[in-house]
Amino acid sequence: MLHGNERTGLRGRNVEDLSVLEEEGLLKRVVSGEKQSRSSPKGEVRVERVVDSVEGDEGLNNPRDRNAFALLVLLCTLQGIPLGLTFGTLPFLLKSHLSYSQLGIFSLATWPYSLKLLWSPIVDAWFVPKWGRRKSWIVPVQGVVGVGLWVIGGRIGRWLEADHVDIHTITMVFGALIMAAATQDIAVDGWALTLLSPPNLSYASTAQTIGIGIGNALGFTVFLAFNSAEFANKYFRTEPLDQGLVTLGGFMRFWAVVFVIVTAGIAFYKTEDPVAADDPDMDVRKVYKIMWSIVRLKNIQSFLLILLTCKIGFLVNDSVTGLKLLEKGLSKEDLAVAVLLDFPAQMLAGWLVAKWSRPTRGKHPLTGTGDILRPWVMAFWARLGMAVLATAVVYWFPREGSVGSGYFALVVATTLMSSLTSTVQFIGICAFHTQIADPLIGGTYMTLLNTIANLGGTLPKPLVLRSVDVLSSGYCTVRSVVADCASDPGMSLCADAGGSCVITRDGYYIMSFICVTLGATLLVLYILPTVKRLQTLPMSAWRVKIPN
Repeated sequence: MLHGNERTGLRGRNVEDLSVLEEEGLLKRVVSGEKQSRSSPKGEVRVERVVDSVEGDEGLNNPRDRNAFALLVLLCTLQGIPLGLTFGTLPFLLKSHLSYSQLGIFSLATWPYSLKLLWSPIVDAWFVPKWGRRKSWIVPVQGVVGVGLWVIGGRIGRWLEADHVDIHTITMVFGALIMAAATQDIAVDGWALTLLSPPNLSYASTAQTIGIGIGNALGFTVFLAFNSAEFANKYFRTEPLDQGLVTLGGFMRFWAVVFVIVTAGIAFYKTEDPVAADDPDMDVRKVYKIMWSIVRLKNIQSFLLILLTCKIGFLVNDSVTGLKLLEKGLSKEDLAVAVLLDFPAQMLAGWLVAKWSRPTRGKHPLTGTGDILRPWVMAFWARLGMAVLATAVVYWFPREGSVGSGYFALVVATTLMSSLTSTVQFIGICAFHTQIADPLIGGTYMTLLNTIANLGGTLPKPLVLRSVDVLSSGYCTVRSVVADCASDPGMSLCADAGGSCVITRDGYYIMSFICVTLGATLLVLYILPTVKRLQTLPMSAWRVKIPN
């Protein structure tokens, strides 16, 4: 049965005596009253983790951290497969059958990944003692994803080839898959805080970026390339065929087998540190109460508002630009190659930003240099610039429809820089999360921050896609044909009648202007001054009282 006697503690470092950590400078005792959380009574003594660099090795130079890093990358790679399929591949495959508004309905399948905060306290509080608190969740939910991939893989071909695509069924099925992947993410987030040593916590976000990046690339760009008949005929075949090297169903079933194998390996060969004897009873109600206490902190409220609004400026570029290029005539395999080329750059950027975001030697991470969010801020400006440039690239699409090497190089460069700045922002903000999150409630704290960060991108997405449709207008040159020229099916209907669509107003450009302008305004008036204040606060400003 599940057990509630458990919390995220310092036991994950194989240290049984808190005084040892204190002697090493990894803990400090704080007396309530000065620079202490408002929730702690004055005069109460509290032990806090201080993430200082320990003299000696820097980086992943010890076997324990290297093994932990490799495990985190593996788990995040598996997580990236269903994410790549749902966030990337399916919208591209469905674009020829659906309007932007209908794609907005499918985007609801991604919401569980942003709403995982609702059940993260359950993951923090319940576990099977013999398995370990993280394995208790990782093993079953990865098994569920594996089975789900196998079952869906046997049916997805029929669903996509139907005359009328049942978008609601597809949305619910992939939403359930994402919900399982989100639960795995909660457990992995908490496990990362205890697997890695304190000076290397910033590498947790690097492992997530590399792992999810690999999984997303395999589930999205690599699959689209090898699923394309044109790509396969051009690079791998002497005799052309009308199908790609890989089908979506076969791809999903292959990864279903991989999920089962890896999950079995973790279940039987990976052990977890035992729960400390002095861990307090942390039932679900207490964890929810702690989560509410975290949300009530004024500094957290300011930070959460940043997370909710900081992606507004990039929403159109992230959600619509790729689809708009396809609509204008760029082939799927060309776009997949463009995205695939930036993968090594993302991995390198992730590693460098993690090193940049590590605590300064001998200094407290939040009161030492005060520059922990500098990579994130710099990438914010660059990402806004890339959103403007990407809009221009779409506008400059060759009128004759033939994509030359020069224009394709521009698409690759824009895609590369957009993804690179996105990666730098992701790593930078996640490194900040790992520094301020209390390891005593690591899973819930990290999930709260990551959930709000994800909501900043997923909540407005259906509205943005719908607005692009509503603000677009056009007509078919064959007047007898009534077609929605703002969607691919409408364009196909017009083309089948021997006509062509004339777009009189494109909502893509309107929404791009609105979002970039709003994003830049928020950055200057609110985000920059707030970030400058938050990144210099002491650790106690992010803490709440943990009930015994």
